[in-house]
Amino acid sequence: MIGLSDGFGRVMRDLRVSLTDKCNFRCVYCLPESEEAANFYRTRFDSIKNPNPPKPFALPQFKPRTALLSFEEIERLIRIAAPLGIEKIRLTGGEPLLRKDIEHLVDRISRIRGIEDIAITTNGFLFAQKAEALKAAGLNRVSFSMDSLDRENFRKITGRDGLIEVLAGIRLAKRLGMNPVKVNAVMIRGLNDHELESLCQFALEEEISFRFIEFMPLDSSRAWLKDLVVPAREILERLTRSFQLTPVQSSNRSETAKRWRINGSNAELGMIAPVSEPFCGHCNRLRLTADGKIRTCLFSLHEHDLKALLRNGAADDRIAQELGNIVLQKEARHHIGEPEFVQPERTMSCIGG
Repeated sequence: MIGLSDGFGRVMRDLRVSLTDKCNFRCVYCLPESEEAANFYRTRFDSIKNPNPPKPFALPQFKPRTALLSFEEIERLIRIAAPLGIEKIRLTGGEPLLRKDIEHLVDRISRIRGIEDIAITTNGFLFAQKAEALKAAGLNRVSFSMDSLDRENFRKITGRDGLIEVLAGIRLAKRLGMNPVKVNAVMIRGLNDHELESLCQFALEEEISFRFIEFMPLDSSRAWLKDLVVPAREILERLTRSFQLTPVQSSNRSETAKRWRINGSNAELGMIAPVSEPFCGHCNRLRLTADGKIRTCLFSLHEHDLKALLRNGAADDRIAQELGNIVLQKEARHHIGEPEFVQPERTMSCIGG
């Protein structure tokens, strides 16, 4: 088999590998547990617009360690996928830095022929402890999650007082040359949208790539409301009033972010708009959950088990064939905001972003 093509002509190049479903943050858009998070959703719930009230806030059942793929199993699967066209690996979670000895996995992946880029998405709280080891092991890039520059609002959103550590992690990544350093913020109306301009100013001062992400229905409380989404077009209109922005043309059709350069600097802004401007038509991603399931879309309602094959003695060719069969079942698009949309059972922390 050559290549991993789906039924719509899309070729898979990007594999996102979740290392754990656990996280040390409790973000309102993923794993809300605080009373503040519950109150935020309750005060914005409208029974006329949404007949399904939020679930009681409770954390999902995390998988036991034995249920997670070992580093050897992850490495083997990537070795099988690379000759089929997978070029980019992004390590995700949960919080991937909670996985012990993660730098050893990065080193293993960096030695696989065909893998051109290894990145990680992290909340940044533990990054300083592992940064130099990860860089030495072959990590190319890092994306941080930071939804607020206000310490109290950061705590309200994440459930943790960790802004100082995250800022230090971002600046350390810059010093280590992990460029472009990217920072992501999920924008939620009434929670952090008043910080749009200050977040953009932060990107300008730090000369980083800052990406604004629309709020998606992947939270454990099922509290998502479309009214809480701040559309990318609205974000852009606001920012262009205060900053001079020039569109960045990209030759990469599969890129999820539309990008703008902040004039007079090396800073960039990106808009990721899966709700208001879906980019499903050129999606080239697969996701591997920490417990060995392949998901062909963030919003898939079905997962494909590869762990059983990995642990039951299947040959590499058999696994490669199954991977090809799975890709052929990739959905044409998601259905967020449509009457038939059904939110996946697993939250973002369990799927891997």
